[in-house]
Amino acid sequence: MRMTTGLRMRIIHRYLGFFLAGIMAMYSISGILMIFRNTDFLKSEVITENQLKPNLTAGELSAEIRMKGGVKPEKTEGDIVYFRQGEYNTKTGMATIKKMELPTILSKMEHLHKATTDSPVYWLNIFFGLSLLFFVVSSFWMFMPQTSVFKKGLYFTLGGIILTIILLFV
Repeated sequence: MRMTTGLRMRIIHRYLGFFLAGIMAMYSISGILMIFRNTDFLKSEVITENQLKPNLTAGELSAEIRMKGGVKPEKTEGDIVYFRQGEYNTKTGMATIKKMELPTILSKMEHLHKATTDSPVYWLNIFFGLSLLFFVVSSFWMFMPQTSVFKKGLYFTLGGIILTIILLFV
C-alpha cells in the first residue's frame, strides 16, 4: 500500500497528539492560571526573613530583596520601615517579606510556560509551538476534501480566523 501525504499527516498528527497530551494539559492549565496572575487566586502567603545590611535606602532594599515595582515605604516607626510587602529594621538589617505564591507545582508550570531564551528549556517552548502549528496544518488532512465534514470544517476555520482577528483588535 502506498502511503499518501494525507495518511502520513494523520499518523503523525495522531501519535504527536498522544505524545504531547501531558504538555498540552500543562500549558492549558498554566495559561488559565496566568490570566489570574495579578490576583491572589490559588495563592497563599509566604513569609520570609532575610538578614540584610543595616541602613539600606528604599532603592537598595528593593534591589536586595528583588521586589517588583520597588519598595515604597508607607510609614516608619522607630527603626522599623513598613512597606506593602513587609517591613525592614534599619538598625538590625532584618527584613520580613510577605509574598503571595502559587503552590510549587503550579508555580513551576507557570514558570515553564513563560520560559525565555534565558531558560535552559526554552527549546521545549519552541518545539511545542511548532507542534501546535503542525496540528493546525495537519488537521486539514484529517478528512478528504470532497467530504461534507471537510467543507463544514472550512466554515468553522473561517469563523475561528474571524474571531481571532476581532480579538486582536478588541
